[in-house]
Amino acid sequence: MDEPLIVAADADGVAQAAARLLAGGVAAVPTETVYGLAARAADARGVAAIYAAKGRPSDNPLIVHVSELAEAERLAVFDARSRSLAAAFWPGPLTLVLPLRPGADLADAVTGGRSTVALRVPAHPVMRALIAAVGPVAAPSANRSGHISPTCAAHVAASLGAAAGLILDGGQCAAGLESTIVLVEGAAVRLLRPGAVSAEQLRDVVGHLEGTPQQAATELLAPGMMASHYAPRQPVRLAARTADETEFHIGFGDVAGDLNLSATGDLGEAAARLFAALHLAEASGRTGIAVAPVPEEGLGAAINDRLRRAAADRS
Repeated sequence: MDEPLIVAADADGVAQAAARLLAGGVAAVPTETVYGLAARAADARGVAAIYAAKGRPSDNPLIVHVSELAEAERLAVFDARSRSLAAAFWPGPLTLVLPLRPGADLADAVTGGRSTVALRVPAHPVMRALIAAVGPVAAPSANRSGHISPTCAAHVAASLGAAAGLILDGGQCAAGLESTIVLVEGAAVRLLRPGAVSAEQLRDVVGHLEGTPQQAATELLAPGMMASHYAPRQPVRLAARTADETEFHIGFGDVAGDLNLSATGDLGEAAARLFAALHLAEASGRTGIAVAPVPEEGLGAAINDRLRRAAADRS
């Protein structure tokens, strides 16, 4: 695999990335969640390059990153509930799936052929600087489709190589988990993908969430909803308090493992370390990966969502 160009995520690096995007190319960029593979959301060539680089199915929609609510409203139709969610969690790790505004300046492939669009206002200063330079940016995770999400520049390089184009090295991502995704449709607010914003935090704003991510997975309404996703090469075994010598053991709390997500049981620390731990486990040379039980509450719901998809049948 050819090597990508990795540069510091400073003003000069952002300018280099912006030039690539304006020329119809892609660049990998840090966010507060994971690294994203970015292209201008209005540029059909750039969006096509994202799908090609990742080997991503064409019906799997992309998240569009915008600078603020006003820019988002030019692309989607908001109501009082979606504006309340935006006010509470933007900038930040919440993605809203909303009705596509007629005439929105987006490449057709961004929506995967749907009448909705997924939007987020990121908090990371590097992604915000790139949006300021080129406008709305489509950016799924910067890895091969279905594989472990990247939380540092080295993960991107190992997964995509030169297909990433340019990688802005902004260090380790703070949250380590992708954004929470919510669909606001008619009278319903549905949680499509757990993430860094918990279901409890969402309910504090909208009162009630319809359905479950498992029910939503019957249709690809948003990214990260495939049954098998975030997967290393080896099989993954969950709720494992012990492991044999053929397995790399990822621990949590009082289960030490070969690597512990959080010895104190801190779910925020565990979320931030999850994908890095899976990358290390994949590179360990063991033939399997075992993961200790993680509580389901709060951020644990998002951690377990990623782990279940990593362990799912890949056929």
